[in-house]
Amino acid sequence: MNLNQLEHLLALDETRHFAKAANKVHLSQPAFSRSIQALEKQTGLVLFERKGGEIRPSPAGQFLIERARALLLESRSLERDLHLFQRGEVGDLAFGVGPFPCATLAGNAIQAIREHYPEVSIRTETGNQTSLLSLLLKEEIEFFVADTREITEAPYLTIETLMRQYGHLYARQGHPLARGAHRLEAAWSYGIATVKLPDALKIQLGKLLGHDDRKLPRFALECDDANLLHKVALQTDTLVASTDLAAQPWLESGELVTLNVTDFPKLFANVSIVSLSNRTLSPVARHAMEQFRDQQIQIGRNY
Repeated sequence: MNLNQLEHLLALDETRHFAKAANKVHLSQPAFSRSIQALEKQTGLVLFERKGGEIRPSPAGQFLIERARALLLESRSLERDLHLFQRGEVGDLAFGVGPFPCATLAGNAIQAIREHYPEVSIRTETGNQTSLLSLLLKEEIEFFVADTREITEAPYLTIETLMRQYGHLYARQGHPLARGAHRLEAAWSYGIATVKLPDALKIQLGKLLGHDDRKLPRFALECDDANLLHKVALQTDTLVASTDLAAQPWLESGELVTLNVTDFPKLFANVSIVSLSNRTLSPVARHAMEQFRDQQIQIGRNY
């Protein structure tokens, strides 16, 4: 087998459709099908099950897919390392930031990067952990900083925990729930704005609200822009689920208040730096990661 065949394997796993996978790797569908068939013949294994028009990896296929992903990452890492060596320069920087570190760490970190590397072109991707992990595995970013509670550890990932940000429900000053203790049901009636949450957490909230287990609760607003979430809470009766650190500017000014919702689950974000284990980072990426570490230390001193 060769690396092209492994790329075809991953393309079919990602699209679960022969025509779409063939288009993704710039092959005709017959040529792509022959490549998959040749791989199955070489391995002596059925790599994909085809039932009722649905294509999905067999257990053997899933095993090979995981190994192929790691091998292709290593191959691209080698190519990139050689390119960096030949260029002898810093190049561009692309990294990702999740909602809460974007609101609390990224601003000062990017300022420090710009001051140290004024000639570098920086591109940041914002989003939740799922979208950022996808970009990392495609090597469209060098690393990301986000809440990693839902990311499964893997040998091809390096996850470095920076800090845990705790949070609550918040409302504008003068909100009907601003004083006293309340139940989640009362808070829910005003609508809650939050970052995009995993289904497991939604199910937990649904149980607290007495909802049907088969139906996920619907939030008033789901958005990965933490600053926008706070602004909506400031201008309406909508409540915002956020971290104390992200809400700090509005809490200090008195524009937002922390609600006492007695049965609301403990809210926190495990903010970590995630990178690929077998990939050599560019000098500017290493510097950028150090700035996020410095911001965490600074916040720890002052918060």
